[in-house]
Amino acid sequence: MTGMPILSWLVFTPLFGALALYLVPAFSPGSDSKGSLSRVFSFLVSVLVFVFACFLLRSFDVRESGIQFAERAPWVSAFGISYALGVDGISLFLVALTAFLMPIVVLASHSVHKHLRAYLACMLVLESAMMGTFLALDLFLFYVFWEFVLAPMYFIIGIWGGRRRIYATLKFVLFTVTGSVLMLVAIMYLAWSFYQQHGTLTFMLDELLTGTSISSRGEVWLFSMFALAFAIKIPIFPLHTWLPDAHVEAPTGGSVILAGVLLKMGIYGFIRFAYPLFPRAAEMFTPWLLGLAVVGIIYGALVAWAQTDIKKLVAYSSVSHLGFCVLGFAAFTVVSLSGSVFQMLSHGVSTGALFL
Repeated sequence: MTGMPILSWLVFTPLFGALALYLVPAFSPGSDSKGSLSRVFSFLVSVLVFVFACFLLRSFDVRESGIQFAERAPWVSAFGISYALGVDGISLFLVALTAFLMPIVVLASHSVHKHLRAYLACMLVLESAMMGTFLALDLFLFYVFWEFVLAPMYFIIGIWGGRRRIYATLKFVLFTVTGSVLMLVAIMYLAWSFYQQHGTLTFMLDELLTGTSISSRGEVWLFSMFALAFAIKIPIFPLHTWLPDAHVEAPTGGSVILAGVLLKMGIYGFIRFAYPLFPRAAEMFTPWLLGLAVVGIIYGALVAWAQTDIKKLVAYSSVSHLGFCVLGFAAFTVVSLSGSVFQMLSHGVSTGALFL
């Protein structure tokens, strides 16, 4: 695997597959009226990504700590923005989970009849965005992938969703964008602080971690901005209200990806960015996160107990289950962090299976 851009293949193979669905005439509605060829092609693309993920799992050296398979190239050099990807023991399993679920989601597309090609293309674009989110080591690149996830998910719920799909879509987008805009402000401030202290612009996580000095008050504000974006995505109580509506109205494949992968992006963001970048503020906010996690565990379980709609039941149970993931990363010991990652994987598989 040495020298091979395996991470770039993981990120861009689904995107190229989505483009092929529209550029190859054989996949047009006139040539493929029942969508069988489009389904088979999309399934093969997602299986190819899963094969890449298996190679990555097999080649990953568990004896080494830190980032492996790193790829870096200048992107927008004038602003210090790089195309930088890498994987470690945390992101590795989330990449594997994403690659595992997508072929299953494509197989479950038999319930979609209108605009099938567009639906499959949205799913493949969504896979690219999720892979990029878990692999990006440049904060600006991470933000691009983080926001890019919204576009295909907006269409998946808004076009192929249930009766109240427009309401659920707008609620999902408004909640997520509110937190994301604040996170962008925090990212820009971090890069500007580094520039003032060193005279160069960069968005690389490792450089910002070691080369940026921020006051305690500044850390509190910046951590709050990152934490709000990630807490909405998880979602942590009381920011969870968009989740039941999105789950109920989303098509089956959308619900599987939403619960199986998208919710994990928030926890990953805390572990990868918020806690390492702002350790003093994290220590200050941790008791509040622990408290909200416990409330979410109990509240989500009790509300799930009262549901008569099975999709709402799974949605509220996810609020409860992800509360345990929050407890794990907030405790921030080796054992608790490992448990949090394991719970993310088990929740992704079990909840996806429940929706199917």
